[in-house]
Formats: sequence, structure tokens, C-alpha cells
Amino acid sequence: MSRFDQYFCMNEKDAAEYAAQRLGIFAGCGPLECKEIGDGNINYVFRVRDPATGKSAIIKHSGVKTRSGGSTLGFDHSRIEAEILQKEAQYVPNLVPVVYDYDPVMSCMSMEDLSDHAILRYELMKHKCFPRLADDISDFMAKTLLPTIDAVMDAEEKKEAVKHFTNPPLCKITERLVYTEPYTNMSGKNKVYPANAGFVAQEIYGDKSLHLEAAKLKYQFMNNAQALIHGDLHSGSIFVKADSTKVFDPEFAFYGPIGYDVGNMIGNMCFAWANATTTMKDRREMTEYVQWLDTTITDIVDLFREKFRSLFHEKATDRMAKIDGYCDWYVGTILSDSAGVAGLEMIRRTVGVAQVKDITSIENESERKLAERIVLLCAKSFIMKRDSYVNGCDYVAELHSTLQKLAC
Repeated sequence: MSRFDQYFCMNEKDAAEYAAQRLGIFAGCGPLECKEIGDGNINYVFRVRDPATGKSAIIKHSGVKTRSGGSTLGFDHSRIEAEILQKEAQYVPNLVPVVYDYDPVMSCMSMEDLSDHAILRYELMKHKCFPRLADDISDFMAKTLLPTIDAVMDAEEKKEAVKHFTNPPLCKITERLVYTEPYTNMSGKNKVYPANAGFVAQEIYGDKSLHLEAAKLKYQFMNNAQALIHGDLHSGSIFVKADSTKVFDPEFAFYGPIGYDVGNMIGNMCFAWANATTTMKDRREMTEYVQWLDTTITDIVDLFREKFRSLFHEKATDRMAKIDGYCDWYVGTILSDSAGVAGLEMIRRTVGVAQVKDITSIENESERKLAERIVLLCAKSFIMKRDSYVNGCDYVAELHSTLQKLAC
């Protein structure tokens, strides 16, 4: 009988003992070191290590409530995350961490330690380049999303899968934080930078046509079980090093619109662009880095489109989906949704409760003011004119045009 046969919220000492008992990689090892390294609001993340051999693992453990003491989420999101990573590993084993174990009793997922990698967001804030990023991320999106669309999956199997991966508590968070609160601040939780308070009041809170389009996109998110999406694909959910990219943290996964993943990725690369163009002091270095960002944003969109289209023609099984012109129409709807979601992500991460360091770390008031205005104006265009963003260069052109207008 183990004390881990019944759930309780673990601390570092508990997690070390748990790893010694549960994980085979530590069989025969001596005392284990353990450090809690999580910085999110939902889970506790422990790094467990044997100092003698250097073997290590990550244990992701769900609490009963969010760490801020707010919502009770239950534990099913932990099960979903483990299963999604295992499923994604079937399609792109080189782009996700290895899952060693999932324990439904303790709501623990144990997986590969990627401490030799770094979080993409923070590397972009250091203005580092990763030449393989666009190819890897477009691969990840195309190869994990396409196998779960209706044109490929058996209809009955798809409907059962939708039920299996239903994720109401975390979808509710997305519906509130991304699609609702940023536009009215009725909850009073939004965080508006004082220097841009009037700008936000006019451009976001006061624009009723923007609210209508956000409402349409919210309906799309809530009702389009298009594919098994990651649900939180941004630069904070990606580990990188020079020769490796790893996507993690898919606990928001469910069957939703493909554009939600693609758009989140685009939007977060736009944050990196706004940070670089407003904070980098060396003109030559800034120009070179922005050129890399321009190319990366362009390639993420264009490579995804071409890879997805190619896989569609190869793997589609539904007879009607093979009709001439269907694939082009289908991909077009994804690209439109992606532009809209990119805008939603950019707005909510700028004025909403869950903001990004790309922007909040900018200490100079005029630089941050400009960075936020670039983000918000581009976001509005992405939402309001989403059908016109069909190529990656369309996003880049909007970023440069907006910067030029604001600099005048």
C-alpha cells in the first residue's frame, strides 16, 4: 500500500519520493533532488534529478484548484494533456517531449526533462534567431492537425473522439479570457497600460464593429469541432535550442478550429516583432533580426498552408472532400480563422489579464506605448479583414505599414 494510492497535493519532498517509487528510470538510484519550477497558474511542475547519474525527469502535477486559489478545474485536463502528447508523438516524435507515465490517481504526468532547451518566448526577447523554427512549427501543425479532420477520419470514430477530448473547464477559460473580457472589461480584470488607456478605450472598448467580429469568432471557437487542436500554441509553449524544437503544454486541447492553433502562433510571433522594432538600439542588428522575424512569420503561414494542402490530397478519404476546389476552399477557411485568432490573441495579451513578457518587460514608456499600439492596430486589421490574409507576407506588410504610420 503506497501513500500515493490516494490523491493529495504534493510538495517537492513528496514528488521526489513519488518519482523514486513510480518511474523506472530512477530504479536503483540513491536520494533524488527535486525542485518546483512551475510558473503557471494551473499545475505544479517538479524537476526530479539523481545527482549521481544525472538522470532527470519532469513531473507535472495538478492541484485541486488553480494556484491563485480561484477556479476548481478538476483533473481531466491532465489526462487530456498526457494523451495528446502521446498522440502527437505518433505523428511528430521529434517535436514533442517523451511521456514516461500518466497517473490518474495523483493526476501526474511524468515526461522527458528538456532543461537543455529554453522557452522560445524568452529567447525571442533576447533577439535570438532559430532558423529551423518555421519549418518545425509548420510541420507540427500540419501533421498533428490534419489526421483528425472529418475529411480524413471515419465519421463515427471522429464523433467518439470529440466526446473523449471534450475539455469544458479549460475551454471556458479561453472563451472568457480571449473572446469576451478584452472587449468590454465588465469583469474589471483587464490590465491596461496607463499611457494607452485612452487609446484602448477608443480602439478596443469603443469599437462595436470589432466586438461583433469577436463574437462571430467566439461562436466559431465554440462550435467548430474541426480537428484535435493543441489549444494553447504560443511561444511560451515551445522549447528550443539550435537544433531542436519541442512543443509542450497541450492541456487546453480539444476538438476545435484549426485556425486557433495557427493564429496563436502568428500572434505571438507578432509580439516578438513589436518588441524588436521598439527596443533594439543598434540599427543594423535590429534590421537583421526583424528580417529574420519577417521571414519566419511568412514561412510559418506559407509552409503550413502548403504542407496541409499536400497532406490533404494524400490522406483525405471522404469522397466529397476530393471534389476539385474543395481543398482550396477548406484551407481558405482555416487561413481566415487564423488571421482572426491572431488578432484576438494580440488584443487579449495586451489588455487582458494574461499578458506577455514581450510587451510588459519593456520599461521605457514611449517604447512600450508604441509596441502596444502596433500590436493593437495590427490585431484589429487581422480580425476585421481576416479574409484578406492568405499569405505570410500579408501579415508582415501590415506590421511594417502600421509601424510606419505610427512613427510619422
